[in-house]
Amino acid sequence: MDKLTRLTRRNMLKTGGALGVLGAVSVAAPAYARPAWTWSAKDSVAGSGAGADPQYVWDEEADPVVAGVIDRGEVDKVNAALRTWTTNGQDLPSGLPADLKDFMEKARRLPSWANQSKLNTALDFYERRGTYLGVLYGMASGMMSTCIPREARAVYYSKGGADMKDRIKKTAKLGYDIGTEGAYKPAGEMIVTCVKTRLVHAAVRHLLPRSPQWTAVTDEDIPISQADIMVTWHSLATTVMKKLGAWKVPVGSADSAAYLHLWQITAHMLGVRDEYIPDSWDAANAQAEQVLDPVLKPTPEGVDLADILLHLGSEIDGGILTPHLLGAFTRYTLGDKLADWMQIPREPVWDPTFKQFWPAFIKAKEFSLAFPGSPQLNWTFDELLRQAVLLFLDEGRQISIEIPTGNRSF
Repeated sequence: MDKLTRLTRRNMLKTGGALGVLGAVSVAAPAYARPAWTWSAKDSVAGSGAGADPQYVWDEEADPVVAGVIDRGEVDKVNAALRTWTTNGQDLPSGLPADLKDFMEKARRLPSWANQSKLNTALDFYERRGTYLGVLYGMASGMMSTCIPREARAVYYSKGGADMKDRIKKTAKLGYDIGTEGAYKPAGEMIVTCVKTRLVHAAVRHLLPRSPQWTAVTDEDIPISQADIMVTWHSLATTVMKKLGAWKVPVGSADSAAYLHLWQITAHMLGVRDEYIPDSWDAANAQAEQVLDPVLKPTPEGVDLADILLHLGSEIDGGILTPHLLGAFTRYTLGDKLADWMQIPREPVWDPTFKQFWPAFIKAKEFSLAFPGSPQLNWTFDELLRQAVLLFLDEGRQISIEIPTGNRSF
């Protein structure tokens, strides 16, 4: 797709005529149609719960605190202070408002059910399977997010939608930090990343309802509900595990349980109530069938975001990752229906190439893991790639997740 076409599509969105991009398909059904909430809290890590539909539950701890910070005009001061808070074991910086500091001290605590042995196993799993996980976070979850109407619209109309490179680098940091050594230990950064992300979510919940562009197209009064977070969670953890199975990547029971535990901890640290966090992959799959699968739909915002993501990827490695190549791999990973929703063209060369090449690549990589030192070598290579992507996204500067003060300007 050429630059003129992309700009024309964005102009259509800005002027309110974007529904014509997709035709009747995007208005034929509600954007968030899903069955009534029936998933049982007995299948959660809590083992019980009130059973309230998470679509109408937000973050009762973070939301009023962050709203206060915004309304008092303290965001710039808070962001400046939080730039110095980078590792889990650090004390919170001085100068934070008392209510925010109290909230963050509580929010940074791991749940009582955290299992360090499983977290160590999860790191070992990352060392051996990091290539697949990195690819799936980007080409499965990242691209799938553009077919999740609420997520696509929240991203598009919030501050992050104006600078997708900035928005993606912050998402990439979470995906990077979760797979690093000691992610949830004092020297790691995952607790910091989760708490800061939780603050951003609360800010968006306070700010986005003020956007006339968002309110004109949304089907909810407040964005980023507990259900919305779990939809994104399933687009990551559950989708990745399903794809590993579809790709015939051998995953032992210990690795599978450890990887689930890593994402269970992450959901909790992002403010999700324990009663909504699945306690097994069977429970996760059942929940995903109710909250993720039925809501996948095309939207004009999602189409535009998918196009931006594909062209952003082409800026890495001197343009080797072209939109044609990335689009073909997206189609291979997510299938024709979602790729067509994203308006990704079919590629007569790359589409059949991935069908032949990727299974062969997996077989070769799995064979190589049997040799001494190979997992560590693979990990080193994957780490270099991850660092290179992060360096590109933030142009050599430290990635800082910060509370926004407004929405996207049009």
